[in-house]
Amino acid sequence: MSTLDRLHRLGPIQLTPGVTPWQAATLLFGAFFSIGLMTFITVGQTYILNEHLGIPAEVQGTLSGDLVFWTEVITLVLFVPAGILVDRVGRRLIFAVGFLLLALTYVLYPMAGSVEDLYLYRILYALGVVTVATALATVMADYPDESSRGKLVAIVGVLSGLGIVVINQFFGGLPKRLTADGMDGIQAGYVTHYIVACIAVVVAVLVWLGLQKGTPIHHEKHPSVRDLFVSGFAQARNPRILLAYLAAFIARGDQAVNATFLILWGNLAAQTSGLDSAAAIKNGTLIFVLAQIAALVWSPIMGPFMDRVDRVTGLALAMALAAVGNLAVIWMVDPTPGSAWFFCVLLGIGQISVYLASQSLVGQEAPLTQRGSVMGAFNVAGAIGILLITAIGGRLFDGVAPYAPFVLVGAINVVLLVLCVAVRLSGPAKRAVVRSRW
Repeated sequence: MSTLDRLHRLGPIQLTPGVTPWQAATLLFGAFFSIGLMTFITVGQTYILNEHLGIPAEVQGTLSGDLVFWTEVITLVLFVPAGILVDRVGRRLIFAVGFLLLALTYVLYPMAGSVEDLYLYRILYALGVVTVATALATVMADYPDESSRGKLVAIVGVLSGLGIVVINQFFGGLPKRLTADGMDGIQAGYVTHYIVACIAVVVAVLVWLGLQKGTPIHHEKHPSVRDLFVSGFAQARNPRILLAYLAAFIARGDQAVNATFLILWGNLAAQTSGLDSAAAIKNGTLIFVLAQIAALVWSPIMGPFMDRVDRVTGLALAMALAAVGNLAVIWMVDPTPGSAWFFCVLLGIGQISVYLASQSLVGQEAPLTQRGSVMGAFNVAGAIGILLITAIGGRLFDGVAPYAPFVLVGAINVVLLVLCVAVRLSGPAKRAVVRSRW
């Protein structure tokens, strides 16, 4: 058996021929840091708005939503070109460059002298998100055998969630620890962001060294750039891929609502009770971290389930769980860890379920030669979801109630649950083909 045809395993994960355990382990390493480094911008931004720039609390919801909206406008334009680059020049280069762009963002962000500077630095951040997210999703689709796709997506989800918890919890509380030791509040913001930037550089180097070189297909089999540009959207003729795109719309929107408005809600409530900026952001971060811990615990249950049922059925269940979690927030009146833990658990379970189910479905359905382009279109759908839901959600947060953005997401979950049932009833079941270990 040639090296390219040799089958390997990484723990419970059966890998596709030619992928080594070391390469798969590098994917998992990159996954741990990817979402955590992306979401830290919300924690850091909230601190900067309060400590560095002194922005009034009553406009922070709208401003935070607008900054996310600006980011998603840029990503909307760039996800398809990023998918083409992933298909043409390789996964590891794009992945590594993405982490370097995130590092540069965190070097510049605490230097902001005005809100306009934050908008400018969001351009670099958007470039980092586009490249990291597209490369991660494509490699995650490349590496597993079909019988292990749900399990690998679940492990990636666990590690991503763990990365969110570790990075946001530790570095979200770092300014408070630094100021308690006597450091100036603004200087603490600089130090925290610079440490995060250094971590991103280290991850970029290790991803470059550890991932598989090139692309999974021979150069002569590459589709043209024109074909790659249109293929991601053309694949939506497959109802299952279209459903995956719609799921990405709400999955990314749900993640953005949790990362942006759950942290902001907890932060502003703590400030209203008299806590200083550092203590308030710690409270907001804690309730967000509770949701991520729930996601960590739930992922090993949801991932293997996706390998045992038709993946549209799994997505329908995910939408139901997300609808319950988001709509239940109507009854969350005290956004502190002691009082809000039950609602945070429901939010975390719903969020990770939709993420795992949508990634499993699109990974199963995406053609190998156009996988990066399909993932680009998948991420475009997610960017549109973030763009619309956070822009509307920010205004609902300020003008209606802090729970209003979550109700918006829950209502969309219900609509997509109905679509999942319709797609599932329109065609035969498609389960993973379980390959023998030997």
